[in-house]
Amino acid sequence: MIPTLSAEKIILAPFSMADAPLVQLYVSDPEIARVTQHIPSPYPNGLAEKWISSHLLAFLEQRNVVFSIRSKEGELHGAINLHLDVKNKLGTLGYWMGLPFWNKGYCTDAARRLMRYGFEELLLNKIHARHLAANPASGRVMQKSGMTQEGFLRQHVIKDGAPMDIVEYGVFRDEFLSSSV
Repeated sequence: MIPTLSAEKIILAPFSMADAPLVQLYVSDPEIARVTQHIPSPYPNGLAEKWISSHLLAFLEQRNVVFSIRSKEGELHGAINLHLDVKNKLGTLGYWMGLPFWNKGYCTDAARRLMRYGFEELLLNKIHARHLAANPASGRVMQKSGMTQEGFLRQHVIKDGAPMDIVEYGVFRDEFLSSSV
């Protein structure tokens, strides 16, 4: 089963279907879709339930591990995941936060904790992440989590019909585990 992980400011826990209305509410905010590559706007009704129902099988098949980001009291703040490439011992980090929880350090705390889980429990060699260049706050989360910028991909994706630049970050297991992050 998907574990529950504690960090300094937050808890990472499996989603439940009871979370679907808040997921729908948070990701329906156009600002969330604007700064993320894969969240559609408008966010279709029923997609939150479909997304949540996919988590356990993806975890059991070692394809993806998805956690809710919650306050210590259990309030849902957002989501974080590691898409897994087990053969190459590689994890791709992704996340979103509800707008009321931006700029409070929760996402950085969640990223650090999930990366530690990826390196210590899943025995990954590398974790990488990418963000839209138009979302520098996401890059700061990656930097504060111990990642180093590895690349800048010009007009690499199309978002809302416009070409967008992508910034790539990454960190190796030994770098992360030997750092004070």
